[in-house]
Parts: sequence; structure tokens; C-alpha cells
Amino acid sequence: MDPETDALDAYSRVVSTVAATLLPSVASLTVRSRRGEGAGSAVVYTQDGFVLTSAHVVAGADADGGVAEFTDGTQTRFDVVGADPLADLAVLRIREPGVPPATLGNADDLRIGQLVVAVGNPLGLAGSVTAGVVSALGRSLPVRDGRHSRLIDDVIQTDAALNPGNSGGALADSASRVVGINTAVAGIGLGLAVPINGTTRLIMSELMSTGRVRRAWLGVAGATVPLPQPLAARLGQSKGLRLAEVVPESPAGQAGLYVGDVMLAAGGRPITGVQDVLRLMLGPAIGARLAITVLRKGALVDVVAIPAPLE
Repeated sequence: MDPETDALDAYSRVVSTVAATLLPSVASLTVRSRRGEGAGSAVVYTQDGFVLTSAHVVAGADADGGVAEFTDGTQTRFDVVGADPLADLAVLRIREPGVPPATLGNADDLRIGQLVVAVGNPLGLAGSVTAGVVSALGRSLPVRDGRHSRLIDDVIQTDAALNPGNSGGALADSASRVVGINTAVAGIGLGLAVPINGTTRLIMSELMSTGRVRRAWLGVAGATVPLPQPLAARLGQSKGLRLAEVVPESPAGQAGLYVGDVMLAAGGRPITGVQDVLRLMLGPAIGARLAITVLRKGALVDVVAIPAPLE
């Protein structure tokens, strides 16, 4: 057998193994709302029936949720435990647990060019599998919830074929670990997935325990700027966040931050843009001391802010 055939066989074995592992854990959703019936996909990730999907799939769902159907023909009703539109993630719970859960991975370990497999129910076709590669990492997906908007960070871009109905389905690596939740078809040959990582696991945990995600508020706005070369070499980072606005009486204002300050670090993490700040503003940050380092008139200044709840 020639090397090309060997490679194709190896590729096929990986994809078929991932499909066989994940298909029993991926549901086809029928969602009832005032607008009628909608459809999507979802992934069971705990033994006791918690299910992960996209928030937009279950937006406006009726009180009785809808129906989840699995590839073995099992049907069960589900309830919406909680949804976070600003992360485009929702946690459901099926009423008849016992479905084998998928294993969650860590999207932070992905590399461009890595094989990924999408499992879902596009166009009402249950149990569909497509494969491709990670085309890009670090993309941002704009989402909005009422008056609030933000960017979902580190979105995974893939060329695995996605179609309507794939949203909420699994994006898996070659070890059958779910590393993303397919969320959008961005164009021909282009799909996006919300990553499974430390941040989204925290969001999932809050949705499971309280049904909602609390976010903190610091009260700053700004833009990314390059740092002076000597300072960049010393810190090991080339950019910071220059503050263009500090809301009066906000946590940032009370901490002594000023317009013109360049934020370099917060909570022990480098700050290079607004999204780095937003990434820190999840529930545990509310009321906690947040150490911030800024560059002010050529000097490094340390302050402590206490983020407040975002109403």
C-alpha cells in the first residue's frame, strides 16, 4: 500500500472513531417558542443529563423547553437551565438521563492545521459528521444581549462544513474531546465555534448552579497602544491598554485610575486590550480585590480596584 493510501486510511480511521464516540452524545433539538419551532444541536456532557448548546438555539424557548432526540431513537424533553447570550452558550437538562456524556477538552491546546470533526444535525439531518482543520485561532465573534455587547474571544475558525442546525453541536479533536460548540456559519467553507476552555467552563458552572452568569464592571474604555521598547523588553509584552475613559465613581475611578493611564496588567495577567479586561470580569471578580499595574507619565503605578456587579 502506498504512503498516500496509508495517510487516507489513517485520516478515515480518526474521523470514524470520533464519530462513533460522539454521535451517541449529540442530540438533535426541536425548540418551541412563540415564533414557532426551531432546530439545533446539543452535546450531553455529564452523567446526570446536563447538555450544552448555543444560546441562540434556545432563545425565547417556551417554558417546557423542547425535545432532544438521539441517534439511537431516544427522545426526551429538556428544560433550559440557563443561557448566556454574551457567550452564546446555554445549559439544558434532559428529563431522562442515561445518555453517555462526551468528554470535554481544552481549546487552548489547539493548533492551526489540526484535524477537527464537527458532529451535529444540519438541515434536520440527524447524526451528520464533517471533518476539516483548524483554519485560524483567536478570532472574535461579536454578540449582543439587549443593551450589552461584547466579543467572544478566541473563537475557533474551521473549514469543516457547517450548515443551519449545526449550531450547538460538537467540534472535537482527534481524541474525541469536545473543544468547541459550533455557533455560526460565517461564509462558504468557513465555520466558527465557541471554545471550551477555562473561561467557558466557568460560565457553564455558573449556568448550572444559578441559571445565569454574573459579570463584573470596572468602568474603563480605551484602545491598544504599543509600549516603549525598553519597557516592552522588560515586561515581555509589546502592547498595553491606554484608557480613553474612566467612568466617574466607577470601581476604576475609585481605585485611582485616570484617562491617559496605560493598563499593563490586572489580576496578574497582561492587559493588551479591552477584551483582556472583559475576560477577567466574570462572577468571581465581583467584590474581589483586583491588582492593576499602569504606566503613568513614564512610571509604573500599582492600584487596587474592587469590580462591582454589572447591572
